[in-house]
Amino acid sequence: MSFMFLRTALTAAAMTVAASAGAVDITGAGATFPFPIYAKWAQSYKAETGVGLNYQSIGSGGGIKQIKAKTVTFGATDAPLKADELTEAGLVQWPQVIGGIVPVINLEGVKPGEIVLDGQTLAKIFLGEIKTWNDPAIKKLNPSLKLPSAAIAVVHRSDGSGTTFNFTNYLSKVSPDWKTKVGENTAVEWPVGIGAKGNEGVANNVVQTQGSIGYVEYAYAKQNNMSSAKLINAAGKTVAPTVPAFQSAAANADWAHAPGYYQILTNEPGAASWPITAATFILIPKQPQDSASAAEALKFFGWAFAKGGKAAEELDYIPLPESVVALIKKTWAAEIKDADGKALLN
Repeated sequence: MSFMFLRTALTAAAMTVAASAGAVDITGAGATFPFPIYAKWAQSYKAETGVGLNYQSIGSGGGIKQIKAKTVTFGATDAPLKADELTEAGLVQWPQVIGGIVPVINLEGVKPGEIVLDGQTLAKIFLGEIKTWNDPAIKKLNPSLKLPSAAIAVVHRSDGSGTTFNFTNYLSKVSPDWKTKVGENTAVEWPVGIGAKGNEGVANNVVQTQGSIGYVEYAYAKQNNMSSAKLINAAGKTVAPTVPAFQSAAANADWAHAPGYYQILTNEPGAASWPITAATFILIPKQPQDSASAAEALKFFGWAFAKGGKAAEELDYIPLPESVVALIKKTWAAEIKDADGKALLN
């Protein structure tokens, strides 16, 4: 399946469920990272309940802006907000699903999973210090690969992006040069490369550009048969992006003691851990303007926790453990209330 077909199909599905929604419509905007699974859930939820979801895949930065402006029922972000910002904005935050971010390449003769990179080398590529595919640093990691002398075309996000936040957070942890020269954020001053909007934009640019490298959420890479690199993790082991590798990285997350569920899952310990694992988060006001829509949104996310696990796994996301879901539901009951102070969902 081509990338553009996947994108068109998912967008059409999401818009269809919105257009045929019942009296109460759920609107959301934000991260492109979870868009494939949110669209899939929306289809199933509409079929089961008659309630529609219109989700705008515009990037985490846009989602945060829209929920703060109260123009949507919920916002979605892969860059979690810290407790003080949540308090200031009057928002409640929780993780909804976990996935992985992968470096993707378009290099003639290199198949998915054949090329190995480490954090330092990846940082030097995105810093523009490694300029060709047959650079000694890449050759050292891939002695059996026939690497061309082709120039490396870097593709990165142009919009405010939680995928970028997690990717640059990882690079900042593994490369002191990256940390001092660029740092981590939802948007950074990229030293080199071409900007593209959304995970879909980066994926499309990499597919169309020979010799390119970018970073996308794993579902976009897998469903479009893109070549993803293996990485050397914090334990010094070469790992491929797989659900067990994402699960290994997420295993140490202590959600119960994280204010606002703030957790970054990059460069986690463990021999099997994928180093750029990330949760994606939902934001809803503590006292929503439209209580009916907010209640429907909570029902939708509760349904996703209860019945959406299989669909998530089919798209290579990781459902949250039941113990974490129980914590999240307690947070909903305690913090999200109507104008009379009553919990929207018990």
